[in-house]
Amino acid sequence: MKRGALGLLVLALSAGFAPAAAALSFEALLVPEAADPDDRAARETQMYDRGTRALDDGEWEEAVRSFRKAAEMGGARADGATYWVAYALNRQGRPDAALEILRGFASKYPKSTWRKEARALELEIQPGSGRTVLREDGNDEDLKLMALNSLMNTDPERALPLLEKVLNGSASPKLKERALFVLAQSSSPRGRDILASAARGRSGPDLQEKAIHYLGVFGGKGNAQLLSEIYDSSTSNEVKERVLHAFMVSGNRERVLAAARNEKSPALRSAAVHQLGVMGARTELWQMYRAESAESVKDSILQAMFIAGDVDHVLELARTEPSPALRRAAIHRLGLMDHGHAGPALLSIYQGEKDPEVRKAVLQGLFLQNNAHALVEIARTEKDPRMKAEAVSKLSIMHNKEATDYMLEILNR
Repeated sequence: MKRGALGLLVLALSAGFAPAAAALSFEALLVPEAADPDDRAARETQMYDRGTRALDDGEWEEAVRSFRKAAEMGGARADGATYWVAYALNRQGRPDAALEILRGFASKYPKSTWRKEARALELEIQPGSGRTVLREDGNDEDLKLMALNSLMNTDPERALPLLEKVLNGSASPKLKERALFVLAQSSSPRGRDILASAARGRSGPDLQEKAIHYLGVFGGKGNAQLLSEIYDSSTSNEVKERVLHAFMVSGNRERVLAAARNEKSPALRSAAVHQLGVMGARTELWQMYRAESAESVKDSILQAMFIAGDVDHVLELARTEPSPALRRAAIHRLGLMDHGHAGPALLSIYQGEKDPEVRKAVLQGLFLQNNAHALVEIARTEKDPRMKAEAVSKLSIMHNKEATDYMLEILNR
């Protein structure tokens, strides 16, 4: 199942129209909301995640409301938001409204990965349309999961078909995710087949994301092989990035490094480099940096070195990198790193530097460190009035005793 950002829907109910009786047309979901494009993706994600939490808690009305708002954004996951609106409406006891949405789903989203699930939900609702909807509260689902977990330990051959049914049925996202977690711990060949099927996307994109993650969490040679197969066969950069994350979680540095070095997609190379940073692959990143010629790629590697906490190599670049832009970037990242090690180094760079832009970058780095001691030293000794003013300006907005004392020193001259 899906979670994340998405988009679509706004239903204008006229005043006095009872919500329970209002028919929710599919077209009503398709009214785009005007919004700042820069904020749209974040807003979509926020509303989609809120809707998902409401589903997990059985708060159907809130789920409908949140997914509607997410759907209005008209983003990349509009199809998923539409599906969850229909799902929540059905669980709320409004099957006719849910069917109205589902019947227009395939024509609106002919290439959607949600089509199968939307059709399955439509067929499930159809026989009971107009009748009382069977409700399952969260406690019942928790009991079901406990029973399935117990059955996996005592009679896995009987539990596996039930878990598979949960994954491919209309259970809540919470129950599906937990069922997948139970499967991920199974050593049964059949259980691994079901998990592999989910990881390949056959139970929906959201479960694919979770299955890939669990393959990384539980690790092992078999899981690594399956992840490699998924990575090599997928045409989706999004799926490949999830696999790279799973490789990182499992500690498979060799596979992440191969992607960082050999991927043709700049986005995937960047994602792999980032994961190397999270893994603390300092030696490998340094080797890649020295062998790289593209400045944009070098900047990505520099960021990964920062994530890995590689003060020594970032410091070396801050001192010796020929590219002014990359050198300033290294100085900036030093300002966000270990104060004790990087602070004296930044001060040393400043004192030996002539380029005013580089010197300004050092002052900014010291400011980011809250390193008032070094800034005060510069302010006291600097002969260039512009640089002196720059240092004093930064000290003036620092909440630091040494900075405050220096401000008083200036006033008392």
